[in-house]
Amino acid sequence: MKLNTIIGSWINTASPIVAEVMSASGFDFLVVDAEHSAIDMNDCLHLFQAIKAGNPRCMPMVRMPGNAYQDTKRYLDAGAIGVIAPLITTRDEAELLIQSVKYPPVGGRGVGYGRSHGYGFAFDEYMATANADTFVCIQLEHIKAIENIDEIFSVKGINAAFIGPYDLSASMGLTAQFEHPNYEKAVQTILGKCQEYGVMPGIHVVQPNLQEVQARIQQGFKMIAYSLDITMIGKACREGVKSIRNSL
Repeated sequence: MKLNTIIGSWINTASPIVAEVMSASGFDFLVVDAEHSAIDMNDCLHLFQAIKAGNPRCMPMVRMPGNAYQDTKRYLDAGAIGVIAPLITTRDEAELLIQSVKYPPVGGRGVGYGRSHGYGFAFDEYMATANADTFVCIQLEHIKAIENIDEIFSVKGINAAFIGPYDLSASMGLTAQFEHPNYEKAVQTILGKCQEYGVMPGIHVVQPNLQEVQARIQQGFKMIAYSLDITMIGKACREGVKSIRNSL
């Protein structure tokens, strides 16, 4: 199965303006980070609205704080079209995610009105396609996940697997040592298994480094998160200020 490459980014601010501007820039997806930021559920709803306002074709996603059923359904009801579940290390955890995301008879997602259903006015249309349309991504960010990767990928309904470079390397005792052969071996294992099981391989290029993005695409990654809002804003500001001061 041929997979197209999709390019997105990460949102760590709670600013709908930043989310709207980023969406209008042409990203295929934007991930609201509810794990490593101060963004709460209400912020998520506003950010999802802003993403769709900036570009209706941009997919609003959420990187959840965990893999809890009661949280997952709320993010989806608020308008997330895709979810990223962090630190999936076992088949049971992957199955719980699918149960939380998919409506019966596939899963056990609770049925209720929300923004995703047009607040009830588009209920039938949403329910008809929700199971097929919701993008399900797991994060592989621990060496245990690689040890259990065949069992994890045997769970039906997983669309993508996203490498968390910092956490994965940390779990191997190699924090941020991305050139280490053992880390690279782990990455290659994930890439190979994604291809074997027809799962889209993803990775976060944290610094806005276009050369690294191209290298990851050449390596075989099909879901690229290009940096994040706070990093891109901070880098542009620091470089601009430095350049101005150097010219004085």
